[in-house]
Amino acid sequence: MRIIVFGFRPRTKQRRAVYDALLRCTKPLRIWDLYAFASGPSTFTNSDPKVRLLDEYFRLLGLSSYHASTRMIEDGSFTLSNELWRISSLNSSYTMCPTYPFALLIPRSTSDEELLQASTFRGRCRLPVITWCNRDTGAVLARSAQPLVGIMMNMRSNADEKLVAALCTQIFGSREQRRKLYIADARPRKNALANGAMGGGSESSSNYFQSEIVFFGIDNIHAMRESLVRLRDYLDTHGSTSSDGMSSFLRHGGWTWGGGNLSSMSASVSTLGDSGWLIHVQSVLAGSAWIAARVALESASVLVHCSDGWDRTTQLVSLASLLLDPYYRTIKGFQALVEKDWLAFGHPFADRAGMPSLSGSGSMPFELSRQSSTGSFSSSPSRQASGSFTSQAPATSHTQNNYSPIFLQWVDCVSQLLRLYPLAFEFSSGFLVDLLDSILSCRFGNFLCNSEKERQQAGISDSCGCLWVYMADMRASHGGYHVHYNPFYEPSKHNGPLLPPAAALAPTVWPQFHLRWACPMESQAGELEAQCRNMSKRFTELQKAKEETDARVKETTATMESLAAELRNEKVISTSAKELASRATRESAAIKRALQSLGCKVHFSGDGDRTVGIESNPTEIPQKSVYFSSKEESAGSGVSNEKSELSVSVTVLADDVSNNPINRFCESLCPLHTREGGCRWPDAACAQFGSQFVGLKANFDAFDRLSIYDRYFQPE
Repeated sequence: MRIIVFGFRPRTKQRRAVYDALLRCTKPLRIWDLYAFASGPSTFTNSDPKVRLLDEYFRLLGLSSYHASTRMIEDGSFTLSNELWRISSLNSSYTMCPTYPFALLIPRSTSDEELLQASTFRGRCRLPVITWCNRDTGAVLARSAQPLVGIMMNMRSNADEKLVAALCTQIFGSREQRRKLYIADARPRKNALANGAMGGGSESSSNYFQSEIVFFGIDNIHAMRESLVRLRDYLDTHGSTSSDGMSSFLRHGGWTWGGGNLSSMSASVSTLGDSGWLIHVQSVLAGSAWIAARVALESASVLVHCSDGWDRTTQLVSLASLLLDPYYRTIKGFQALVEKDWLAFGHPFADRAGMPSLSGSGSMPFELSRQSSTGSFSSSPSRQASGSFTSQAPATSHTQNNYSPIFLQWVDCVSQLLRLYPLAFEFSSGFLVDLLDSILSCRFGNFLCNSEKERQQAGISDSCGCLWVYMADMRASHGGYHVHYNPFYEPSKHNGPLLPPAAALAPTVWPQFHLRWACPMESQAGELEAQCRNMSKRFTELQKAKEETDARVKETTATMESLAAELRNEKVISTSAKELASRATRESAAIKRALQSLGCKVHFSGDGDRTVGIESNPTEIPQKSVYFSSKEESAGSGVSNEKSELSVSVTVLADDVSNNPINRFCESLCPLHTREGGCRWPDAACAQFGSQFVGLKANFDAFDRLSIYDRYFQPE
């Protein structure tokens, strides 16, 4: 859609040289002259696309635990199956169908011999094969080329009819009811009948059990090419910038519309309608939506074909798969969809893009068959009138010019669905634009040549860079906020098939692609996405900062709680220490008074030891001394005393203790001494002076319990 005009000064001699150089670059004679080969080894190495195709087959069959590998392809061990379908290696050497992939997904009940027989009844041997299947319902989406029914429309093939019937397995849960088969012919009915003159045609519903034939009326590649030319001329004429250097608002001496010039406005809208581009896009959308509805709502199987089965057929089955399977609406799934339905099943990208391809014939199998697409875009009248240099190549006929924007039209349909369901797609419109630009840039080898076989012969995977790796590297450098990601994507909102009603399938001009050169300001429809993406990025950063702050708050709170717990423990220990100290004081005072009542004198030393001396008649008691030692064991932080032991040792050196004055004093004054000679306080372990050594250990808890003071002063 971009028009670049080179201006030369009068009488310059460089015009032809520049034109020839541009022609050599845009239309190289050999495939090896393309930039993907001439630029040398790429850092974006391409893995084997066959491996990725098998992985997609495994996913469709519910065998995701298997992972394809090059060794699996070499030894042919990829022919796995489930209860309904299997993978066939019949076309592994591309002998049955050179434009089909090396592995085919077919009904399990069909043998390889039957496949060979059925292939002869379809155009270019493109027999009916499965491109998508639903494991839950058993419905399948199949594709093929037109049947070779002949000019009389009476040719039949038992093998083909049996293969098509195998696509319609019995409905799950019903032993007798068979699912319905729809045969969707993408062409207009008159075109299908016209193909009968060349041996082609369409099926008869009477020959295929429980089937219905539907014609979608989508035009051929030549109509699409001419439609895009008219659309481009319309945008160049009525856009804000034009290739002739004149603003569209001042063309022909006045505004193209506005200011009361309604005729110009009506003529412009009529020109857009006459281009037919939006009508063609709507036809593809409507056909794909119809197919998806039959599969999703009726659990029916649908066989889609056109003439060759690689243009309109590919558009319909891939777009219907996109509507049916949410996986294909992710970036990874979209890559798998393009590689399966467009690349593996032989859409002729080289012919449709006007690039050189492999001829595969003669002594020079890699020589280019020159594409006669020069001059396929006609110049607009305004540029011709202004004297711009145009190609002098003669106008080519439809049969010679195979250029057609089939893939561009399909991506345009995807963008229309993205506009209808902005929450259903992981990728953005910017991703689709970059995809189209990368295909036409020839920087990568993914979309070179016309089939999987040709790309293998040219060694594309080993010699050229991979577009998918390049785009994945771009996304990885910016994380989840790259322009390829759709900021509105919510997979939970659309986790099933998308079934748009017919009224919603009203396409508009794709601004990000069609208007970016002709109307730069109006093409910035992605600004809202960019602002939303920036807001989402900022929100994520703030959320991350909030999480970090919350983590620090939790850590600080935990530390404070730990310190508070330690403080509480310290308070408990301090209270306990105070209680123990108070208790020890009371105990010391009680002992002191008790010993003083016994006629003893208590002395305190500076280190806390207590010495008790007994005052008695020295003539009666040669030597008596009592020593009392107090030990305090600290616990916790060293401040608290959990236990205090007070021991009293009394040593009596006199042999005669019967007349001991202490004993007599105790018997006469002790309030706990009974008249019978007993003791009311047996736990106190009072001294019994009957031997040379008497040990005295006081239980001070018993002192407190017995209320010694009250006992002393209460009457007898």
